[in-house]
Amino acid sequence: MTIPFFEHLFEEYEIQRAIVSSVSEGDEEALAWLNAHTHLVRFSHDCRLPITLCYETPETLGTDRIANAVGANALCPNQNVLSIMAGTCLVADFVNANGEYWGGRIAPGMRMRFQALSQFTARLPLVEPEPIHQLIGGTTKTSILTGVIHGMANEIDGMINQYAEQYPDLKVLFSGGDSPLLQNYVKKRIFAAQNPTLFGLLKILKLNAAEN
Repeated sequence: MTIPFFEHLFEEYEIQRAIVSSVSEGDEEALAWLNAHTHLVRFSHDCRLPITLCYETPETLGTDRIANAVGANALCPNQNVLSIMAGTCLVADFVNANGEYWGGRIAPGMRMRFQALSQFTARLPLVEPEPIHQLIGGTTKTSILTGVIHGMANEIDGMINQYAEQYPDLKVLFSGGDSPLLQNYVKKRIFAAQNPTLFGLLKILKLNAAEN
């Protein structure tokens, strides 16, 4: 994000409050500009939250995961909910019916798996994601596709089974850039959520901006 980007945005919309959540270093000059023109909340685990963090090391917890958990809890209030994001990583976050966030799982995402197969072997090609309905790969390309895509779907189904054994009334949300492709292969009942992370950030912004 840059100052020209913000200036263009502010020409189109009347913006009074903003929240910044990033797992990398931001442009401090751009953030200073944003802070001067809005009520800015720099999101961290120390912000006021509508859920209780029971994570053992909250200082290492990505703000995207916190926001995802908040969004999942808001979409499924007073319910045990597992929110799965299929993006750069395959991430699962669990919030119980009492609004307590306990953590979840982090595994390589789809493109990371394709890249690893190509990078760490001598002859396997880099394959781009695409639908693959055959179970048995008859070529190197289809073998990689079915291995990664069906493998991830099985992983997601297995994860849901494990959580559901402990929480039979479990609700499952599924989001992320690779979710439209993967959801066709997941057998368990899931609810496609457009973006619980952004919804969670909105909830956090409202809660923290209201304090000032």
